[in-house]
Amino acid sequence: MLPAVVLAQDNLGPEPASFKDLGKMVTNILNIAVRMAGIAAFIMLIVGGFQYLTAGGDPKKTQAAGQTITYAIFGLIAVIAAWFIILFLEKFTGVSLTEVELEMPLKEY
Repeated sequence: MLPAVVLAQDNLGPEPASFKDLGKMVTNILNIAVRMAGIAAFIMLIVGGFQYLTAGGDPKKTQAAGQTITYAIFGLIAVIAAWFIILFLEKFTGVSLTEVELEMPLKEY
């Protein structure tokens, strides 16, 4: 039997995180947070509408439903404003804040 030649790798683990990776993580968190807040505001609009329909003419329930709808609309406006602020910061700084990158590219050896 002849001995086999074995070549060991110099880099056994992934590369350490860099500042660029932190930017990608913040971008992903911002995008998820804005989308989740928009979904929550939409659900609260539906809940407020359902409360209004089932109030049965009771002034307290009607007022509570109106407040829910009002707060949901304010929340939706806040989400839209936050999205426009993110887009403004993207244009102002030149850093892409709205692109989500879920996978890290594999390094070829």
